[in-house]
Amino acid sequence: MRPTLGEVDDRPVSERSARIGEAGPFRMLFEFARKSGYQQRRLEPGVLDFTFGDPHEMPIPEYVEALRAAAVPGDELWFAYKFSLVEAQEAAAESLRRVVDLPWTGDRIRMTTGGFGAITLAMKSLADPGDEVVYSLPPWFLYEALALEAGLVPVKVRIDPETFDLDLDAIAAAITPRTRLVVVNSPNNPTGRVYPESTLRALADLLEAASARNGRRIYVISDEPYNRIVFEGVTFRSPAEFYAHTVLCYSYGKTLLAPGQRLGYLALPPQLPDADQVIDAVESLQVAAGWLFPNAVMQYAVPRLETLSLDVAHLQAKRDRMTAALREMGYDVATPEGTFYLFPRSPLPDDEAFVARLAEAGVLVMPGRLFETPGYFRICLTATMETIEASLPRFAQVLEQVSG
Repeated sequence: MRPTLGEVDDRPVSERSARIGEAGPFRMLFEFARKSGYQQRRLEPGVLDFTFGDPHEMPIPEYVEALRAAAVPGDELWFAYKFSLVEAQEAAAESLRRVVDLPWTGDRIRMTTGGFGAITLAMKSLADPGDEVVYSLPPWFLYEALALEAGLVPVKVRIDPETFDLDLDAIAAAITPRTRLVVVNSPNNPTGRVYPESTLRALADLLEAASARNGRRIYVISDEPYNRIVFEGVTFRSPAEFYAHTVLCYSYGKTLLAPGQRLGYLALPPQLPDADQVIDAVESLQVAAGWLFPNAVMQYAVPRLETLSLDVAHLQAKRDRMTAALREMGYDVATPEGTFYLFPRSPLPDDEAFVARLAEAGVLVMPGRLFETPGYFRICLTATMETIEASLPRFAQVLEQVSG
């Protein structure tokens, strides 16, 4: 509320920052991670942590060596200001060509401060304040905060609760003349769903028709930090293969299990019209927003980092062990096709109450409400196999308690 004549507005923060802080998922995440005592609890002996996608084992030795080698100066400008380094762009493009079957080129890739930075730059480059951005629930819990920070209007739709697939009818119904962006996250966090080709083709047709009807292009932001973490028997396809007006966002923090080392990129597919204009907008924002380029050392390391990955087969073994054990106990849990998450139904309608019961037993997970999907909870499989085995009796015990 604006002050009346003679009053002084003593608010110390902007309305925009207040809106971000009041956003449901952001507020819950902040309270969970910063105010609940979680940071101390996760370090207590005997507590088993399945919350964030943090590493629970020592880093890949080759990863450490790549950073160590990149930190050795090769010339006097080694630590000077850096835009996107050509060597990093070319290495990223070569790797992306093996994952998404398009002729990606380095000149259409811009290195960013993780996936966060790529999504932020995509939103601000393509959309104006007041434009609408459509995304599906359950989402990654920071889409709303990033949209609000960009001045955009979040528009949320539900997925198909049986298949965890996109609900195309719901997306179509949500599109208005103000719609500018649709966010697609596949493999999906938190469900682990990999959207099939048929769904992505139908989405492309839907967006082409809606863009023509509105007289303004709708863009897809394809959030793909897990596009290399796909399990046996599943084929990953990117929206960029079927819809030219797609911007792909990638993070090395997932594939290399090093989220604290902020490194990612924004990639424009070869068929995207007016790509040069988008690139100019992205780079202008990277400078104006506070030099949102990765540190020089991280960029020097990219060619070597592109040869590395976490052990997907071992991750699949952890997935198989935990899903089978939870189902045998009586939990309702789908088998994820990618990522390192499980998203079971909560045995209690109040998922926060159930998560609290697990916490009392020394097992830390995330409630579905944090993903705007009450009635579920998320388990992160970056925990060790020893942690998984130690947790199973506790999951069984708590289920028996709440069932009784």
